Amino acid sequence: MDSDQAAELAETFHLLGDANRLRLVLACLDEPVSVQALADGLGLSPSLASHHLRLLRAARLMRAERRGRQVFYRAADEHVRRMLADMIEHVQEDAL
Repeated sequence: MDSDQAAELAETFHLLGDANRLRLVLACLDEPVSVQALADGLGLSPSLASHHLRLLRAARLMRAERRGRQVFYRAADEHVRRMLADMIEHVQEDAL
């Protein structure tokens, strides 16, 4: 891994180090979810949720899809889903 790739990976983990951003990605692992539903479900303002989602999309962790006036977000791909599933399993193992 070269230094540019290492920096990109570090930035990815930095983004996921924020609990709100991590919860946003986790909420979108299985299906697309609207910004409003995400904000309501996580107790965030729509503007804060949108801000975090823009950062996650720029890092290629999330994808956005416009449906009429609403924007729906989902995890970008299977790599993101697997990474988070593995980390969740790891955390749960440590708790045992």
